[in-house]
Amino acid sequence: MRYRYLVLFVFWLVITSWESPVMSGDSLIRNLQSSRPNIILIMADDLGWKDLNCYGNSNLDTPVIDQLAADGMRFTDAYSASPVCSPTRAAILTGLAPARLKITNHAPGHPPGFTLPGTNLKSAEWTRHLALEHVTIAERLKAVGYATAFVGKWHLSHKPKNAQSPFEIDLRPEHQGFDLNVGGCDFGGPPSYFAPFKNPAITLGDKDEYLPDRLAKDCISFVHEHRNQPFFLCWWNYSVHYPFQAPANLIEKYERRKSESQMDIKNPTYSAMIEGMDRSIGRLLDAVDELGLSENTLVIFTSDNGPFAADVRPLREEKGHLYEGGIRVPFIVRWPGAVKAGTECSIPVISMDIFSTIMTTAKLATTESFDGEDLTPLLAQTDSLKREAIYFHYPNYAFHKKNRLGSAIRQGDFKLIRFYDDNSSELYNLVDDIGEQTNLVNTTPKLAAEMNAKLDAWLKKTKANLPQSIE
Repeated sequence: MRYRYLVLFVFWLVITSWESPVMSGDSLIRNLQSSRPNIILIMADDLGWKDLNCYGNSNLDTPVIDQLAADGMRFTDAYSASPVCSPTRAAILTGLAPARLKITNHAPGHPPGFTLPGTNLKSAEWTRHLALEHVTIAERLKAVGYATAFVGKWHLSHKPKNAQSPFEIDLRPEHQGFDLNVGGCDFGGPPSYFAPFKNPAITLGDKDEYLPDRLAKDCISFVHEHRNQPFFLCWWNYSVHYPFQAPANLIEKYERRKSESQMDIKNPTYSAMIEGMDRSIGRLLDAVDELGLSENTLVIFTSDNGPFAADVRPLREEKGHLYEGGIRVPFIVRWPGAVKAGTECSIPVISMDIFSTIMTTAKLATTESFDGEDLTPLLAQTDSLKREAIYFHYPNYAFHKKNRLGSAIRQGDFKLIRFYDDNSSELYNLVDDIGEQTNLVNTTPKLAAEMNAKLDAWLKKTKANLPQSIE
């Protein structure tokens, strides 16, 4: 713990002596040279790439997030760091890939060495919580004067009951750089979306209060209280994770829409949950506007992984899989004066980029290396990114046990998935085949070999834990 505080002190000394770099794009330069912006990071849980109207789902009403996209930049090829939640959350907070962190599955996950009958592999070893020695983005921002708040789902503090300290309560957001914690504990999903919420990190709400609305109130209170200083608000929604629950009037709306309009709505309650989340986000953004803070507030919206039990078409598979349905997610950035309204970007981005982008916008300098890349050149439309590829590592079985243990690489238009049960690879051209139906490994062997070699190098670089053969 002493070492951790020493690291933070040295980091503060570096920060206070650093000057903002000059970047391309006049509007972005002006924004970076002004006072540090407020930052609001909104992340949905299990929200799929096609679960918003602005991403092409005309069956749903998501006017708030649609407007957020209209006011900023919408990324078409954005990815979560993992096909399940805990690894993505840890990656965003630290800027490090799940493979490097050794947090590669959702907590608590299956027991160590878990395997499926009839298979020859056992899952890779992994860590089930975010250790305190990691310096989070919240701690870095707090060191330069930001007020910090975490609201919603944490899912990074799991510890077995027989484990040595720190205990679960000592791994919650308030011990990772957040001044305020509302709702953040080891829960993967809420016991109920209606009060009483039965969450140890949430005080009792009004009778039958809907959880997204309650959390919106806490977000608004925090913004009001800290409107005169830079603030960092992480609102990581429990929505739209199961249990599938929503206000009755919204469920009735989508049930009518399904029956009367013959719309292709798989689950009216799930659709209602999405609109309920959208509505609650609108209340926060309205408050930011009313306080006159919008011009100096960077807003990022994304999801932690693909959906479960939802319609993912035209993508393949869902949460827990390395196919596009499990990892391609919505990603929207609004920052008036720095990000041109109504813009779109098709360059692949990934969860760790959020960390690096916040580091730049908040003028946080460091000599450390991270796995994400600063997105401000894309936001300013002045330059592309330096990297050639993004990587994924999921060497564990998801809760549904339907996935194959594997790793993946996306390079340009192409994506290669390696499966460890038979050491096979699948290669897809995502521009021509977003549904990943035509495996090009045998028709383009040179490209497959090149991408496999890059994947090998990345796994070695990150010291990734791999599945082990059963002897």
